[in-house]
Amino acid sequence: MSFSDLLAVVPARGGSQGIPGKNLRHAGGMSLVARAAEFATALPCVGAAVISSDDPAIIAEAQSHGLDAPFVRPAELATGTALAVDTWRHAWLACEAHYGRRFDVSLFLEPTSPLREPDDVAAVLAALEAPGILAATTVSAVPAHFAPPKVFRRDAEGVLVPSVEDPESMSIRQKLDPYFRRNGLCYAARRDAIVELRSIVGTRCAGVVIDRDVVSIDLPDELALADRLLHQEDTA
Repeated sequence: MSFSDLLAVVPARGGSQGIPGKNLRHAGGMSLVARAAEFATALPCVGAAVISSDDPAIIAEAQSHGLDAPFVRPAELATGTALAVDTWRHAWLACEAHYGRRFDVSLFLEPTSPLREPDDVAAVLAALEAPGILAATTVSAVPAHFAPPKVFRRDAEGVLVPSVEDPESMSIRQKLDPYFRRNGLCYAARRDAIVELRSIVGTRCAGVVIDRDVVSIDLPDELALADRLLHQEDTA
C-alpha cells in the first residue's frame, strides 16, 4: 500500500523568542517558510498543502510559494506553550471542513528544520505502513555524553541530582543504550493519532533514524549553521 492525497501542514507562528521573526529569516537563499512551502508542494503524494499561522506576513509568504491558507491559526495556538499536536489537529479539521473531504494521513513539516529531503518523507511514510503504527517521525542520535545517565539537574541547594536512578553503573559510554531526539524534518500520522487520540509520540510512533547532519533552528548560531549547510548543498 502507498499513501496518496495526503494533507501537508506547515506550522509557522509569528512569535519567536530565540530569533525574532524566525520563520521569515533566510537560510540558503530563501526564507524558512518559503523553503518548507516549496518542498511540501513538490511532493507527489500531497493532495493539499497548507500554512498554519497567525501572522499575515508569514501567510503571504507561504501563499506566494504555493501553500493554501484556508484559515488563520487561533491566538491560543500561537503561543510558546501551545502544543504541536493541538496545532496539527486544528489544521487537520479546518482543512477537512474547507476542502470537503477526509484526510486519513497527514504530514507535519516544520520550517525550522530546513535540511529535509524527499527520501526522509518516503522513509517516514514507509514506517507508518507497519502494522499497529499510528505515527512516525524522523530522529537523530543523541551524542553519548548527552544521554540521560550522563545528565544531571541541580536541586535548590545546587547539589547535582542524577536523571536516572543508578548513573554510576551506566556511566561507561560503550555500555549506554542508544538515545534519539526528534529533529523536526518530518512527522506523519494517521487521523486517529491526531484527531481522536491527540497524541504524536504518545501513540505507537515509529522513529526513522537520520544519520546525516541536520539542524533544528532555535538560536541564531543554528540559523547560521543551516545557512552554511544549505549553501554547501547548492555548490556540491
